[in-house]
Amino acid sequence: SESMVTGITNKVLPQIEEWQQRPLSAVYPIVFIDAVHFSVRDEHIVQKLAAYIILGINDEGRKEVLSISIGENESSKYWLGVLNDLKNRGVQDILILCADGLTGIKESIAAAFPETEYQRCIVHQVRNTLKYVADKDKKAFANDLKSIYHAPNEETGFERMQAVTEKWQEKYPNAMKSWGTNWDAISPMFKFSAEVRKVIYTTNAIE
Repeated sequence: SESMVTGITNKVLPQIEEWQQRPLSAVYPIVFIDAVHFSVRDEHIVQKLAAYIILGINDEGRKEVLSISIGENESSKYWLGVLNDLKNRGVQDILILCADGLTGIKESIAAAFPETEYQRCIVHQVRNTLKYVADKDKKAFANDLKSIYHAPNEETGFERMQAVTEKWQEKYPNAMKSWGTNWDAISPMFKFSAEVRKVIYTTNAIE
């Protein structure tokens, strides 16, 4: 019943607010940001809302949900507010922040945590690329993309990215554009060992 839902909500809201404002650790080696989409009924109208989950791996190697916020308009201003909220709760540094190409996230990280490495999620990058590709070519194209992010170093990865672009350019002229445009956010993972790369190149930990 509505009264039961109201009663439960009123009881847990103070706990939720306390959780949302709790102090955090000074340093998080790795932080992931991704959206989970929900259908919400408001005034008899159902709409999709994005709940942005911020998941940190702390210095003990344990996963910790740092924040959940409802974002209606992605922008530099919005993300700067979210990151500054983490700072206000005690976070002084993030070593690597992994996220999809959220609007304004790159600029906000540079402003709030200028020393933080921004790693674009490779899984999202691959998915977005394969949207341009016909089903019959997706397997071959995906294997070519794998050769890029499995490269031993950035130089080799960049060369392979150029080769894959050239190979498919005529058939799918738009497929590889975002790789060149976003290479500065794709390439940080090459600084790390294969074991670390497996952790940071995708936000699937949230999914």
